[in-house]
Amino acid sequence: MKKLDIDIDACLAAMSGELREVVGPDAIMIGIHSGGFWIAERLHELMGIETLLGQLNITFYRDDFSRIGLHPRVKPSNLPLEIEDREIILVDDVLHTGRTVRAALNEIFDYGRPKRVILAVLIDRGGRELPVAADVTGKRLSLKPDEHVKLSGPEPLALELKTAE
Repeated sequence: MKKLDIDIDACLAAMSGELREVVGPDAIMIGIHSGGFWIAERLHELMGIETLLGQLNITFYRDDFSRIGLHPRVKPSNLPLEIEDREIILVDDVLHTGRTVRAALNEIFDYGRPKRVILAVLIDRGGRELPVAADVTGKRLSLKPDEHVKLSGPEPLALELKTAE
């Protein structure tokens, strides 16, 4: 793995500024476990959001669940507030195929029908398999199909580039 030279703090500062322009003061922020939650924790703090931070574990909602099997350390989701007719900021670390976001939306709608969902991602690496686009993006990367970017953390947050072997 090769460490990517991306200023994560600068990306988060820019993302928080963009989000302030598009969401209301009572928006609920939800991070996708685990990297998306790490990013959401930072954005939640930078934006001074007063509603509790939610966390989604989408393991059981994945369309490849039968292929990856049961993960023995699956933790439940934690959505501390009613989401019905609320504005949701859904946060993930890396947007690639769109399948993680689809799974997250399925789980969110099991809790209720939000007024609107805004997708914020630290890295958009392209390669969609589903029609999903982020509303707020920290950084866009052009990667080859055999390259993958991974966020490590939570302290410190770092991005690594891995080539499939």
